[in-house]
Amino acid sequence: GRGHPVPAGGILVLGQDQDSLGGGFSARDAFSGNLTDFHLWARALSPAQLRRARACAPPRGGLLFRWDLGALDVTPSLLPPLLVRLLCPVPSEECPTWNPGSRTEGSLLCLQPRPFLCCYRTETYQRLQDAQSWPGQDVISRVNTLANTIVLLPDPLSEAAGDLSLAEAPSFLGILERVLAEEAAPLGPAALLAVMHFLRRVAALGAGEPEPLTGPWEQLGQRVVSVASLVLEEQVAGAWLSVSEVVGGPMALVASVQRLAPLLSTTLTAEQPRMHIQRRRAGLEVQSLRLTEAGTEGYVFTMPGGRPEGPGYIRIPAGEVERLLGKDLSGVTVIHSWFSSSVFQHTLREPGLEPQAPDSSEEASKLQRFLSTQVGSAIISSEVWDETGEVSTAVTFHLQHQAQEPFCSLPSPSPDTGGSWATTGCSVATLYQDSTACFCNHSTNFAVLLQVYDVRRSPEEESLLRTLSFVGCGVSFCALATTFLLFLAAGVPRSERATVHKNLTFSLASAEGFLMASEWAKANKGACVAVTAVMHLLFLVAFSWMLVEGLLLWSKVVAVRMRPGPRMRLYYAAGWGVPVAIVAVTVAMSPHNYVAPGHCWLNVHTDTIWAFVGPVLFVLTANTCILVRVVMVTVASARRRARMLNPQPCLWQQIRIQIW
Repeated sequence: GRGHPVPAGGILVLGQDQDSLGGGFSARDAFSGNLTDFHLWARALSPAQLRRARACAPPRGGLLFRWDLGALDVTPSLLPPLLVRLLCPVPSEECPTWNPGSRTEGSLLCLQPRPFLCCYRTETYQRLQDAQSWPGQDVISRVNTLANTIVLLPDPLSEAAGDLSLAEAPSFLGILERVLAEEAAPLGPAALLAVMHFLRRVAALGAGEPEPLTGPWEQLGQRVVSVASLVLEEQVAGAWLSVSEVVGGPMALVASVQRLAPLLSTTLTAEQPRMHIQRRRAGLEVQSLRLTEAGTEGYVFTMPGGRPEGPGYIRIPAGEVERLLGKDLSGVTVIHSWFSSSVFQHTLREPGLEPQAPDSSEEASKLQRFLSTQVGSAIISSEVWDETGEVSTAVTFHLQHQAQEPFCSLPSPSPDTGGSWATTGCSVATLYQDSTACFCNHSTNFAVLLQVYDVRRSPEEESLLRTLSFVGCGVSFCALATTFLLFLAAGVPRSERATVHKNLTFSLASAEGFLMASEWAKANKGACVAVTAVMHLLFLVAFSWMLVEGLLLWSKVVAVRMRPGPRMRLYYAAGWGVPVAIVAVTVAMSPHNYVAPGHCWLNVHTDTIWAFVGPVLFVLTANTCILVRVVMVTVASARRRARMLNPQPCLWQQIRIQIW
């Protein structure tokens, strides 16, 4: 049944009550039953510890009493004892073990906690062995000398000198912070590797403890963020590239800070419900939040330098707050961390070609097309914790970026390559000129990645598409140029229809000529913008003259009674004037988002593309309506002419007339 607390001075009885309600210690009333084991702790166990206890591996920490015949006064029973072999409720499997000292293999119960074994590839292991020759050993020696103990390990394959205590960790971090701040030269790979190893040890403080340890957590958090900010300076990017295959890149630093953050919530009180730590390259905020006070807009956290409705905020929507309230959660701890993007831009990118020095502008353009993605915003993290652990919530965040083709993502760690980026559960909510609002259905680290260049086609596919474009446009250009020359040289009589055809042929031929030349214009930004604007204008002119041709056909077939007049001025205004106005307004309103990255054409990821697609759809719709009406008028006229020529048609002619 439901358990009840034992009051102060109360008695806990195992089995039946022997000294009340007439009971005694006689043989008839003595205890009997199948009591196999009993443990009493001074605290409540976590779900993981309960699973271990049920699997015959109870945790030892905080144990007040366990069933031990040597500690009990046992009255001899009148019945002979019966020994029964008991089985654990769940199977206890054995896991393979490895002793690196004696280089022997063995096996132990999987429920027994043991140190883990790091597995590295051969190349990574060789780099670890060579780490002692890397630059940065002077920083390690200075920190160890000032601390009078081994704080930073000179050899990354060696074990730490001893356990790190919570009392001495802040002083060691203070020494490390002072040495890093005074170091004039950029931090070397060896020192960076040692610092990361030490920060992992600090982040592990209190891990696995049944109750949060009491100590200088606030001071510890401030110094961890300070050290993290110092190793995220831009001049350390080279060292991060050297150790990325060993420690997983700068995202390992983010993981260490986040692992420590929940422990800082133990310092929050009703008088001080918020802890805010801000440094140059990193920041951390831990806040105790009453869900009933979150408001109708949800909970909004704003980064330093951000604003609630602009770039630099993250929001827990009101619907998520209501969902948490529905789980009987009245208060939670909200943890936010953010990190500058300078180092991440240099070290975190999707696998692709490494930047090289090209020999020509064509090779440079070809190389840039296959460079993949890079981080284009700050790294921001959001976590929600209750008393039992982390609670996953949907969030909306808004980050400022530095290019025009972003997508939202979260890191996917990898032990050898430093990790990659995944977009599962995240999508772009709103795209602005220099910032992006994203929505994710779970809380974790977030960033805005910039897909600066097109990586969805292989070099073979690019070559094939380029060849097909040149062949197709070349054949069409030659045919159009020949047609235009025939109009000029063959002495075609001047008429409205001939004028429309000449303008249509000239605009299409010119547009295709610039389309073939756009491949060489990509290397120069100004030339690319100019070519894009000219192609935009000429293709709009071509479709406009198609509409003019449809209107001319309408006037000849449908509106035959329309009074003749100087319509060519209106045709030229529609064929050239309207496209010029559309292009001018588009360039003026979107000067930065006009050209797509990677090729000379309109940006399809913003509303700029509608300056071409919109008029084209209008022309196609109008010409379709004109075609339907012209066909109907032509068929009706043919039927009337047939009836006039043959007032009494034969049977098959009547059938044909009815079908038409």
